[in-house]
Amino acid sequence: MRTNLELAVIGNCQVAGLIDSLGRLVWGCLPRLDGDPVFCALLDPSGGDAERGVFAVDLLNAEASEQTYQRNTAVVLTRLRDCAGNELQITDFCPRFRRHGRIFRPMMFVRLIEPLHGRPRVRLRLVPAERYGFQPARMATGSNHLRFDADTPYRATTDAPMTAIVDQRPFVLDAPLAVILGPDETLTESPLGFARNLLHRTTEYWQGWVRTLAVPVDWTQAVIRAAITLKLCTYEDTGAVVAALTTSIPEAPDTERNWDYRYCWLRDSFFVVRALNRLGATRTMEGYLRYISNLAELSPAQLLQPVYAISGDAHLEEQEATSLAGYRGMGPVRIGNHAFSQRQHDVYGSIILAATQLFFDERLVAPGDIAVFQRLESFGEQATRLYDQPDAGPWELRGSEATHTLSAVMCWCACDRLARIAQRLRLGDSAARWIGHATTLRQRILSSAWNESRGAFVSHFSGTAVDASALLLPQLGFVSPSDPRFLSTLKMIETELRVGDLLFRYRVPDDFGPPKNAFTTCSFWYVNALAAVGRRDEARVIFEQLLARRNSLGLLSEHIDPQSGEQWGNYPQTYSMVGIISSAVRLSRPWEEVL
Repeated sequence: MRTNLELAVIGNCQVAGLIDSLGRLVWGCLPRLDGDPVFCALLDPSGGDAERGVFAVDLLNAEASEQTYQRNTAVVLTRLRDCAGNELQITDFCPRFRRHGRIFRPMMFVRLIEPLHGRPRVRLRLVPAERYGFQPARMATGSNHLRFDADTPYRATTDAPMTAIVDQRPFVLDAPLAVILGPDETLTESPLGFARNLLHRTTEYWQGWVRTLAVPVDWTQAVIRAAITLKLCTYEDTGAVVAALTTSIPEAPDTERNWDYRYCWLRDSFFVVRALNRLGATRTMEGYLRYISNLAELSPAQLLQPVYAISGDAHLEEQEATSLAGYRGMGPVRIGNHAFSQRQHDVYGSIILAATQLFFDERLVAPGDIAVFQRLESFGEQATRLYDQPDAGPWELRGSEATHTLSAVMCWCACDRLARIAQRLRLGDSAARWIGHATTLRQRILSSAWNESRGAFVSHFSGTAVDASALLLPQLGFVSPSDPRFLSTLKMIETELRVGDLLFRYRVPDDFGPPKNAFTTCSFWYVNALAAVGRRDEARVIFEQLLARRNSLGLLSEHIDPQSGEQWGNYPQTYSMVGIISSAVRLSRPWEEVL
């Protein structure tokens, strides 16, 4: 079977896994989201059939498969049927529910395997790897469990026949069974009963969480799936938000645009926080701001990197895992990300934008106060100092720097929002000071980022090329959507970057040549821009087309091939899932029209 991104996501904000359409666990890191991928078959050319990095439930002579999420949960159901009509169901999830006054979210994958029709014959292949696929994990067999040695040891406890698992010997599935892969601890009860109890409580948790969301009336299920997926991309222990759950899925075939996205980009995290805030899920914002606060305490002179480890570690030295061939054999597989060493000045605006709701949302238990405001001011000072200095920009160019328009605008956002916060706190002198800074920055940006001959806001000061980030200018409040300069920029972007319902982020060659695939979230930026300028009907049509590009589980990766429609890039991409929420909220009818 050819490897693709038709993958379901399970998780619990501690660990996450990707399940392919045949019910194989092909990606999953332990002990946390950025750990060693003990299930790494996704990055092996065999697509999961290799004797390492996979947990497969093989139905012999399988003929058909069907996969779906249990409604409003992160629980995945995979049905397999063989050529004789025998059928089984695999239920996959990571436990998450409230217990003892806190959220129980162990390092654990749970698999329930049940016969539905006939006498299906199955083979269980549980072959985790270690050291990025370098070798199969070292295993010891117990009476009803397998113990795997690692820096963080783990075990699989089951009521399946141990010999069948160890020898990968087929057997008749004549009764339900469970496999609990988690901490190296003795399970004192029936694996099947334990798993069913975890399933019941996890289902209750997710359905209860969904009931708290303020979802739009249109595209409700798409928004719910996007919201759950964004939640699964958070690391609750620290509050970090990862850009994606994978590393090194190429942006396009054979381009070496393979990056590790299992880290916390401050820019991406702001968009995730804002999307969930719009649905009323504010706890992610509160956790993320705790993460930011810890970074600030450890950052010299309030200078921030664009990306950090989910633990808060600053050093993400990039290296290659030569033991893995890569997605469809398209290496390299990278660990770490060189972007940690770049200058990206938009980070200061990203942090302040993410924190602004703290000062205006009366629902929050711990709203923002003067002390929080004063900590944010130090980031604003950096924004005023750096807004017109060269950086790598939002697209993280590795071979050049320039004064990027979006970076400068995000620095303006820092000053503008600090002024609003100061007014809210009735700090008149501070408000006046930040209004002054915002005015100065805005005048300079308008004069330097606008190219009169091109009739557009260009990607960097005194440049000529446009990029899709200019679509965010009205959304950030920098210009009005009716501003003739923005309308002219929108027209230029449509001419140069649009291909059908998709948009490229830019067209000029970069360090790796011209981009080959469209950047998914830019298409949602375009939808929002159309709605903002009054082209609402057109925006709804394009939004529907974009939703049709999701895989069968309702998920999106980072890039889409405009010709084939195939998804590429790391998966699931939070930027892309944010786009579903932001566009649906903007375009939906009000509930009053329906009820």
